Amino acid sequence: MGGVFGKGDSSRRSTPASKLEAKMVEAMQKRAQAGSNMKSFNSIILKFPKIDQSLRNCKTIFQQFDEDSNGLIDPEELKHCFHRLEITLTEEEIEDLFEACDISENMGMKFNEFIVLLCLVYLLQKPASVHTKSIMGFSNLEATFETLVDAFVFLDKNKDGYVSKNEMVQALNETTSGERSSGRIAMKRFEEMDWDRNGMVSFKEFLFAFTGWLESMAWKERKMMIELQHGNPVQADLCPNQKVNSAGGNTWRDVRWRFLRVIIP
Repeated sequence: MGGVFGKGDSSRRSTPASKLEAKMVEAMQKRAQAGSNMKSFNSIILKFPKIDQSLRNCKTIFQQFDEDSNGLIDPEELKHCFHRLEITLTEEEIEDLFEACDISENMGMKFNEFIVLLCLVYLLQKPASVHTKSIMGFSNLEATFETLVDAFVFLDKNKDGYVSKNEMVQALNETTSGERSSGRIAMKRFEEMDWDRNGMVSFKEFLFAFTGWLESMAWKERKMMIELQHGNPVQADLCPNQKVNSAGGNTWRDVRWRFLRVIIP
């Protein structure tokens, strides 16, 4: 992997824990050679509403392949899913993907786990040419996956296939220049991503954290709207000097504020 990014960055090297992770790192390193379209973390935050809506629309895909309608996709249903989407993987690759994304270890993937799995498949099978036919047959969803890959590439400054603490701090400092809490927020966000606490964030960890952020933001928004309906909005959740938009509209500033504040006391 690449050299240490920035003075004082962790010297720990995350040796891929599995063949699947090694493939993800290699695929991300190749993708990073093309660079990122993201100019700042604000660019990522600005896309939150569109990403959220796209992933919500994927619920119908999940339900389509949840053949017994138990809210989970088991290994056999996943194989049927890949067959219908014309995704060619070996038995070992399917097992590795399922094991990597079944974080509850109950032999059944929930919706968010299924989303992460499809995004990993997108990364691993993405053709070199952007003009190649859609891999899964869902062009809008794949565009969202490409945005998530692009966001990770933006954070991975040294292009080694992982995101370090210093890389996360730098990304948020660029966005929140002059804000005293930016370093604390960056560390909190990094801790939410670094599930195995090894000081380096893989693309899979990033995806699970990202879907968690979207879920948390949506929950806070629902809570705010309910309290608005009862005439008691939670002003602490609102951007300073921001008027409540009772129609549910989102400006990039609204989204940015909710992202920076979600889960932060």
